[in-house]
Amino acid sequence: MRYGTPLGVADIAGPSMRRLLSDGDRVLVRYGAPLRPGAIALFRHPLQQDLLVVKRAAGRRPGGWWMLSDNPLVRTDSREYGAVPDELVLGRVLLRLAPRPAWLAPGRRVERALRGRAPWFAERLGVSVPFDGEL
Repeated sequence: MRYGTPLGVADIAGPSMRRLLSDGDRVLVRYGAPLRPGAIALFRHPLQQDLLVVKRAAGRRPGGWWMLSDNPLVRTDSREYGAVPDELVLGRVLLRLAPRPAWLAPGRRVERALRGRAPWFAERLGVSVPFDGEL
């Protein structure tokens, strides 16, 4: 992380990220951080830009990032509003601060080492894939 990178705190509301984040959790966000597929991102809703949203960045698409909920029962994500333009992506969620602190943004090497080997531990660190919906 570069010195002087702005950090902020966001509160989670709703069930869309349930598995990893729950309603009422508080997270630390690194504003301006680059995303990669699998990262948890904070962005402005494309159709209602005063609303801030936390979703998993599934991958790049024409027009921006494809964002998906971790909860397969919630479909208010890119399947509803399409790709999220880069200018609406505010940052990457680094960790859950409360109620149970947990690191949510492991480095690339850690992600590769954990993926497929220790899924329960990988998910605890935020290394998980969105459910197999339409990507």
